[in-house]
Amino acid sequence: MPQWFMPLSRYHLRASIAVSDIERAVGFYEGTLGLPVLQSGPSAHVAGGSRVYGSGGGPALNVYQSATAGKTPATLATWYVDDLDQTVDELVASGVEFIRYEQLEHDAKGITPRAGGGRIAWFQDPDGNTFALEADT
Repeated sequence: MPQWFMPLSRYHLRASIAVSDIERAVGFYEGTLGLPVLQSGPSAHVAGGSRVYGSGGGPALNVYQSATAGKTPATLATWYVDDLDQTVDELVASGVEFIRYEQLEHDAKGITPRAGGGRIAWFQDPDGNTFALEADT
């Protein structure tokens, strides 16, 4: 069977996150999470309504103001970290609250075993967009 690759597999992929208030989002993504702004621009009819944030050495998140903000309960993006406990501690110290799902067992920090091994923890931005942190240990 011939191996076929989608033409898009050659290109970098960036997650896009809708927020209801770009200024509030800036406080969270830049202030609380400490992500660097790589680019700022308009979003629909909002001048300065979008930001591209860097992570892992390149552009990673496109955050833009939209009426569709926070409409999905699914995890939108995941950071793969070396030391999950330390990363959770640093984010908690910055004001991030971690989510605890009733159907899962969590440790005192809100970290749970990940399916297939490793560990995972979830948090949300001010609009309820869900993100995860994962580590193999």
